[in-house]
Amino acid sequence: MEPITRDPEPGAREDDDIDRPARTRTVPPLAPCVDTPHAGDVTPRAHGPLRWVYAGLLFSLMLVALALALAPMARGTTYKWVDEKGEVHYSDKIPPDAVDKARVELNKQGMPIRKLDPAPSPEQRRAVQAEAEKKRDNTKTNETAERRDRALLQSYTDESEIDLARTRALATIETQVTSAQAYSTQLKRRRTEVDAQKAALGAKPVPPALERESENIDSELARQDALLASKQQEIVSVNTKYDADKQRWRELRSVADANAAAAPGVAPNPAANAAAAPGVAPNPAAPGTPATAKPKAIAQ
Repeated sequence: MEPITRDPEPGAREDDDIDRPARTRTVPPLAPCVDTPHAGDVTPRAHGPLRWVYAGLLFSLMLVALALALAPMARGTTYKWVDEKGEVHYSDKIPPDAVDKARVELNKQGMPIRKLDPAPSPEQRRAVQAEAEKKRDNTKTNETAERRDRALLQSYTDESEIDLARTRALATIETQVTSAQAYSTQLKRRRTEVDAQKAALGAKPVPPALERESENIDSELARQDALLASKQQEIVSVNTKYDADKQRWRELRSVADANAAAAPGVAPNPAANAAAAPGVAPNPAAPGTPATAKPKAIAQ
């Protein structure tokens, strides 16, 4: 170790240094900084990046411990149900034979938090399905009636237009009836001629061609009679339909006029009030409705 020599103090004489020996001071070398464990401390001290690794591991262990502590609380639900004998059961799981039964869920304090109804029986499911289907049918019927009411108000502005539409529909049917009647008259005339020819033969056999013609005439006359009967029924249906249309149009129009009178200054909108007449039969014609126009009799 080299001695350290002090510099002369300011103002000192040079002879002082000669008379007195130089004062020296020994400085020990610097030792490396190492943490020395204290008495009873067996935990090594981490420095630098290793310290953060230990901190992350400690935090992970704390999270795992918290999750394990909260696990019993998540399984704190209790189920209560009654069996066929009327006995009350409590369990943290529902047995297979009680899945379809009514039950109550309780929290860990024993307070009910949810009530579950029993599963419906096959008869109850069928009843529910039938009721739902009935509601769908009613909804569909009401929507159809509303569409017809709107179309009725948009098609006619006056009752005379309904009568005119009835007349045109009946005229078309009557034209078909007249044609069928004329054809039937021709068939009957020809059948009279064929019958006369067969009578003129006397005891002689009737030719096959004449016999086939007679059969064809009878068959065609029967077909024309059925056609005339259907046209007669069609005339009745047309009269019934237009009678119902006129009645419904009057009801809808009266509702629209009443709404227009209740709100002065607002233009009437009959189509928007198509369903505003409660208790009124819908637009489709109902059987038994009296017809204003009598069906024309079909001559046979």
